Amino acid sequence: MRLQKYIAHAGIASRRKAEKMIEAGQVKVNGQVVLEQGVQVKPGDLVEVRGKKISLEEEKTTLVLNKPRGVISTAEDEKGRPTVLDYAKGYEDLRLYPVGRLDRDTTGLILLTDDGDLTYRLTHPSFEVEKTYHATVGGIVSREEIKKLREGILLEDGMTAPGKFKIMEVRNDKTRVACTIHEGKNRQIRRMFEALGHPVLYLKRISYGPIKLGSLPSGQLRGLSAAEKKWLRALR
Repeated sequence: MRLQKYIAHAGIASRRKAEKMIEAGQVKVNGQVVLEQGVQVKPGDLVEVRGKKISLEEEKTTLVLNKPRGVISTAEDEKGRPTVLDYAKGYEDLRLYPVGRLDRDTTGLILLTDDGDLTYRLTHPSFEVEKTYHATVGGIVSREEIKKLREGILLEDGMTAPGKFKIMEVRNDKTRVACTIHEGKNRQIRRMFEALGHPVLYLKRISYGPIKLGSLPSGQLRGLSAAEKKWLRALR
């Protein structure tokens, strides 16, 4: 990578300003002042700007998986059941972990990453990252019950935070509901509906913040778009 580009990517200055720094003798590579533009920086090189060592942030990997039903949301399973990492073929050299969990019977979007700091920000309640699910439940969900879901349901481990719930379809004594929450209580959506007498028959997560599952086939991975990467960087 060219030196001025390296300086820009490290967040020190724009590429044009980096060129001026080089011209002014303010940049060293491996202890030597560099005055020429276009010098290549190789892995392991020591780069200093105005006497301060700089480096590029280590590149991290974050992937979107459409988790199939019956798959465990852990890195390993002591019972030998399939896990989400079994679907990360080609990434075995990375220490990927799932962000949060989906229970075994829940399908849909789960993130796999080797960025522990990002995992914290995506899962800690203080950041209030919204997750949206589509749930199919038994029985007819009333407007009054939707209001209760929105305001919060008292569960064994406390009251749930307010969320967004909207009836999508009612058919054959079943109700499809779009559910958006920012908490991560264990099996929260299922327990909220069960508390109202509506067993969850099918549950799928379709988005995590602005990251959407879209048409990604079950069991398939994809990388992040530029907009999704920008959103993740903004969480730091």
